[in-house]
Amino acid sequence: METNHHTATTNISDDLYGLSPATSPTKSGPRELPEPDIHILTRDAVRIPAHASILASVSPVLENIIDRPRKHRGSERVIPILGVPNDAVIAFTRFLYSSRCTEEHMEKYAIHLLALSHVYLVPQLKQRCTKELGQRLSVDNVVDVLQLARLCDAADLYLKCMKLVANHFKAVEETEGWKFVQDHDPYLELDILQFIDETESRKKRTRRHREEQRLYLQLSEAMECLEHICTEGCTSVGPYDMEPGQKRGPCSKFGTCQGLQHLFQHFATCKRRVNGGCLRCKRMWQLLRLHSSMCDQSDSCRVPLCRQFKLKLIHEKKRDDARWKLLVRKVVSAKAISSLALAKRKREEDQLGETRSHCGDHGIRSFRL
Repeated sequence: METNHHTATTNISDDLYGLSPATSPTKSGPRELPEPDIHILTRDAVRIPAHASILASVSPVLENIIDRPRKHRGSERVIPILGVPNDAVIAFTRFLYSSRCTEEHMEKYAIHLLALSHVYLVPQLKQRCTKELGQRLSVDNVVDVLQLARLCDAADLYLKCMKLVANHFKAVEETEGWKFVQDHDPYLELDILQFIDETESRKKRTRRHREEQRLYLQLSEAMECLEHICTEGCTSVGPYDMEPGQKRGPCSKFGTCQGLQHLFQHFATCKRRVNGGCLRCKRMWQLLRLHSSMCDQSDSCRVPLCRQFKLKLIHEKKRDDARWKLLVRKVVSAKAISSLALAKRKREEDQLGETRSHCGDHGIRSFRL
């Protein structure tokens, strides 16, 4: 029995220290290390010989254990690591010496190695384990990894697990890990449910924000089309002193422009707008008022009622309410963002065109018959 243990220990040490030719770190040959002066004891009583100076240089926790005074001066120095499989301890020790870990060990013992790297403060191994576990996440193991990530303060892995649980919660509910959490860890269950609720709320806020931005962009486009119709004219509606171009083709925003032209035509002939009973006319009034609130050239502006709206506010000494002012600011902001985006897109298209032209010229110059 002692012989078997001794043989296993020798093979382990050879692999750890790089004494075998296959793992030699230098071309000149394997490294020569002094005799081991400490042992690591696993849960199955396997003793792994090691060097106190190397362990202390890699892990501050191991350094504290090594520096701890012994009860008997002549007693052998042993560091017990009992909570994980033997091969996980071997892989951990190998990493302390070589900063390397095989794919096979990482696939089998990544969870154990993450726990060891956290307990003994080995940040390089912890980062490697966190990355590997994040790549191997599945519905079946996500709850187990989540619990370990919380215990080991692995924030990135914890967040990745939470997102996977939130996106596939129906499937996660059927796993044994989730049932265990429900029975034994109500605080983690509460954290998961709160995260899912916050995720759904965040998605709703994002969707609502996008819808609002889309509305503001549509209103900004409507303001541009309104000025275009009232200054240049479009297919069927134009300024009072200018005939609309019969031969003019549709403008770049003809969908919005055509809707406004129909709205203008209705507004000019509607008989119910006097009593305020027409919804389409109310919409036209709101668009004209919005333009007046945004326009800074009311004296020369050709949009109908622009100056009248401003004079009415001054004469009645009324101020726009807060919601209307907020709407105006949002539409102006959307217009500015749209202009910047168009300018940026144009520059990128110009650069792409120049690049293609350059590549084409280069290709012609380098072509040989």
